[in-house]
Amino acid sequence: MTDSCDQIRTKINTFINNGGMKVGEFQRAIGVTSSSYGNFMKKHGRDAGEQSSVYSAANAFFRMRELEGHKMPRKKAKKETDADGKETGKNLDYDVSDIHLEGGDEGEVAIYDTCDDIRRKIAAHLRAPGITQAGFCRALSAQFPASDGRKLSSAQLQAFQRKKGPVEGNSSGVFYAAYVFFEKLRIKQGKKKSKARLEMEEVWGDEGGVDRELQRGGYLVMRGEEVVQDRYGKVSFVRGRDW
Repeated sequence: MTDSCDQIRTKINTFINNGGMKVGEFQRAIGVTSSSYGNFMKKHGRDAGEQSSVYSAANAFFRMRELEGHKMPRKKAKKETDADGKETGKNLDYDVSDIHLEGGDEGEVAIYDTCDDIRRKIAAHLRAPGITQAGFCRALSAQFPASDGRKLSSAQLQAFQRKKGPVEGNSSGVFYAAYVFFEKLRIKQGKKKSKARLEMEEVWGDEGGVDRELQRGGYLVMRGEEVVQDRYGKVSFVRGRDW
């Protein structure tokens, strides 16, 4: 068996949540009881549940599907419809137009994610069903004030995604717009702030969020000092080892 217990649990959840079967149907399909299924699914850990009949049966079930060429079902995104019931093409799952953030009208929402955090969120979002770079760029452009009129392109998105570092790309419009988009989406989905997010608020709170100004040139340091940047993007000066 190549999949761990956690991987099998993820496959089961994805299969059921995306409409492959209902829970009861899946239990009957792999020949397990509801109690053994529940006990297996509530465990956490790579090897937690490896002796369970659910683990072996589900592993065999998904392996057979793969051999038969069946792909994991994908959840169909909700689309907006007009008065005649025709789809407008707007994905309601990611429509954040009714969410307002402080500073949004001025294009000055305080940012509490690093550039690398935003790059990871963008990469994950672009893997979602029905999401294209062009459509995502339109969604990002909509996060600027109407008076701004800025339109972000796929080229700008790709340029931002190629950078690495906590504040590399901080002056990019993609960084600002993507943060606003994902923050609105978090609120829409009712998700709590992550531990990393709360840490960023503590680190950058006194400065009103991550600096969005482009850093030009170097730093003026005293003899024996070194410039150190932490994972939050904060820069400090420390004495070298020989001093």
